[in-house]
Amino acid sequence: MSKTNRTPSRCVFIGNIAYDASTDKLKQIFNEAGQVVNFRMVFDRETNKPKGYAFCEFIDEGSASNAMKTLDGRDFNGRKLRVDFAD
Repeated sequence: MSKTNRTPSRCVFIGNIAYDASTDKLKQIFNEAGQVVNFRMVFDRETNKPKGYAFCEFIDEGSASNAMKTLDGRDFNGRKLRVDFAD
């Protein structure tokens, strides 16, 4: 679990997502950390399959920080999520 020195923001990067993960289930999990205002899973344009990462925007930086503290390394569909502030 890597914690970087990125500048805090309301948006977090979520990596190492299982390819069969549900967008709705992930959003539900991130709502546990704080109010989610936007959630976007990234898909390949040609195959329309998930690329294994997503971005989640929270209502405030505190919620994003809470997501990093509580969800980084959490097991989801057999993989440990990687959560960090987005650039």
